[in-house]
Amino acid sequence: MAAHWTPRDEAELTAGWQLWLALGSCAWPGPDWDGTPAEAVRGLERCFTTCDEILAAYDRPDSAVAGLVRSMILAANWTLELWRDDADPLDSERAALLHADLAAFSDHAESVRTLLAAGGGWASLPL
Repeated sequence: MAAHWTPRDEAELTAGWQLWLALGSCAWPGPDWDGTPAEAVRGLERCFTTCDEILAAYDRPDSAVAGLVRSMILAANWTLELWRDDADPLDSERAALLHADLAAFSDHAESVRTLLAAGGGWASLPL
């Protein structure tokens, strides 16, 4: 992942802002979580969809922001593939594994959000 991001133009700034917003609440299940892994990763599915939409609307695949978006797709994909169809109740071992997967995604998302905020000029906004 890049150590610094500076948007080249208004379109890239907009794409970065959309990604920043999408990453704000997608890593962890909400208070209405039903306790299943499939429901726990619904936020990642929303993030994945938003990332696809950003890439479709932003036509510069070689840009830094497109690379950041793709990094989020890759980070979400593994966890989604593993847990999205799992509706079985969690035991302590599976809960620990799910938590570790979500934590890894969350760490990556936080790094990307920090990078976007610094380059986009909205670093004063709370992560």
